[in-house]
Amino acid sequence: MSHDIYENPLITRYASREMATIWSAQKKHSTWRRLWIALAECQQKLGLKITDAQLSEMRANIDNIDFDAADRYERELRHDVMAHVHAWGDQCPNARPIVHLGATSCFVTDNSELIQIKESLILIRRRLVQVIDQLATFAAKYRNLPCLG
Repeated sequence: MSHDIYENPLITRYASREMATIWSAQKKHSTWRRLWIALAECQQKLGLKITDAQLSEMRANIDNIDFDAADRYERELRHDVMAHVHAWGDQCPNARPIVHLGATSCFVTDNSELIQIKESLILIRRRLVQVIDQLATFAAKYRNLPCLG
């Protein structure tokens, strides 16, 4: 199973590859990791005992997601966010104690969805601008052509 494309029966029929990538498991969970890093960086600035080495270890494993490990943890824990916390902790043993420290599940799920929605809207806007431009070109080209309506 590919984690680079959002999987749904309607996706292959109606979504562009770019949109499917925005909503993929890879994008979603790497965004979770970026949010956890941002949280840890802020916590470090506020005085929590978070080391630069822990942050570096996290940064080095942003996109290296072990989906098989996360699936195993999810079957055991029955919680998607905690499954990914544990799977990333396996990859970043020094950073394990600070991953998701003081956060709720909604911190990563809600914020990552907002980021995905924003990226989707940027894509839609770009495509709409292209359509409007093409329609304007078409209308200008055929403005003197009489049509029956």
